[in-house]
Amino acid sequence: MPELPDITVYVEAILARITGQPLDTVLIQTPFLLRTVEPKLDVFIGRRVRTVGRLGKRIVIGFDDDLFIVLHLMIAGRLHWIPAGKKGPKKSDLAAFGFPNGWLTLTEAGSKRRASLALVRGRDAIAAIDRGGLEVLDATIEQFAARLRSENHTVKRSLTDPRLFSGIGNAYSDEILHRARMSPVKLTSRLTDDEIAGLFSATLATLREWTDRLRAEAGDEFPEKVTAFRPEMAVHGKYREPCPVCGSPIQRIRYADNETNYCATCQTEGKLLADRALSRLLGQDWPRSLDEMEERLNA
Repeated sequence: MPELPDITVYVEAILARITGQPLDTVLIQTPFLLRTVEPKLDVFIGRRVRTVGRLGKRIVIGFDDDLFIVLHLMIAGRLHWIPAGKKGPKKSDLAAFGFPNGWLTLTEAGSKRRASLALVRGRDAIAAIDRGGLEVLDATIEQFAARLRSENHTVKRSLTDPRLFSGIGNAYSDEILHRARMSPVKLTSRLTDDEIAGLFSATLATLREWTDRLRAEAGDEFPEKVTAFRPEMAVHGKYREPCPVCGSPIQRIRYADNETNYCATCQTEGKLLADRALSRLLGQDWPRSLDEMEERLNA
């Protein structure tokens, strides 16, 4: 799922292309994409784009008369830009927004349709969509600490909770926790002031570093390589690959459609965190440490 760095670069690229442009055409290929009934799509035609911003992991395009298009890409949704004069939208595009200078299109990989489009009127309607997560890049360490301690969860869950923190998901939380050398299952109620300070610093550094990296990668082009799995990442999507810090094999915890990746040496003092599925399968045979795992692999 595109997260804060990816969405930020999307927003900047869209802003550079359609600010001040009137919306000429809207094409919706599937009725399941549109999640609202009022205002109607026709109301947006001819209105000019005034703002483009990020709301958590959503992209908000503001038009004249306080009209807004809100896009939530979810896991597999991606945006594309087709300059005027090029071949237009495809039938496989879920949606296409036509402007005098080109098309902004939405695609979604796979068969599951999770991406959504909402049409809203007024700032109050936008505020109602806001999950309330703290914008960490604009926050103080005191605000960050207060959010962490407001509920007692694992630090991984807290970082990815949109009610607590804005725009952080599965991928960048893995990278943040690895940089902070912190276990993803450590409870927020047990975090010391020093640990929170380290986590805050790691969060800022990770999000800024990746935003800058993605900006540089896109350059003046529209970002077309948006993915949660990047070779430069330290742990996310790197199961069994060597940790770039210590060389130990990256581990994972799988649940539902997500997984948490971590380095046992750097983050959990060598302990292997129990993967639910494997723990049920192996029971008492589940290895408790990297050394024990290596012994079994080499037996």
